[in-house]
Amino acid sequence: MGEGFLSRKQPSLEAQICNPADEIAYNNHDVDDGLRAGLITLEQLAELDLFARHMAEVRRAYPELGGRHLVHETVRRLINTLVCDLIETTAGRLSRQSPASLDEVHAAPPLVAFSDDLRAAQRHVKRFLRTHLYEHYQAMRMASKARRIVGDLFAAFASDPRLLPPQYQAASAGDQVRKVADYIAGMTDRYAIKEHRRLFAIDGVKLPPALAPAGGQNK
Repeated sequence: MGEGFLSRKQPSLEAQICNPADEIAYNNHDVDDGLRAGLITLEQLAELDLFARHMAEVRRAYPELGGRHLVHETVRRLINTLVCDLIETTAGRLSRQSPASLDEVHAAPPLVAFSDDLRAAQRHVKRFLRTHLYEHYQAMRMASKARRIVGDLFAAFASDPRLLPPQYQAASAGDQVRKVADYIAGMTDRYAIKEHRRLFAIDGVKLPPALAPAGGQNK
């Protein structure tokens, strides 16, 4: 599967579309999430030319708009600009190269891409998100907690598979590691937190009568 990278052949057009499509979706989703969480502000985003330009257009068109409506309309226009630019730039490259087969797509330069201006603007957005959102101290704390939770769950289940539901208990040690990984990978964030509490939290646990402390206290 790595042959294409080693030979510098381009992937299929469908595969080439995936990266910029994900970039559009994730960047704009993260902008919206960052604003909702209060980790970034509109004033900070206004430092980005791409975002500032679209927010100014919205404010000119709808002077009374604010709050979530302003953010929604700005992000909507931003996504539209990126999608249209991707389509137009890709169409131009396809027209110039005119690949007639998959082999010609493999041999051609990248065919799916943003224009130079939008590509540069997207790099600025990525740098902004990394500095102001992904490396925000609150986000780093949550990432640290997530690593702790996943690590604890994996260690507990791998060391004692009896803690797992029957369908995730394997006959061999090698298969068991894979089963544990599959079980954890299928968890939502909320479920992983609940599982961690079930395994490790001791507050509020009621002991069976035989294990209760002397004096009958079983809180």
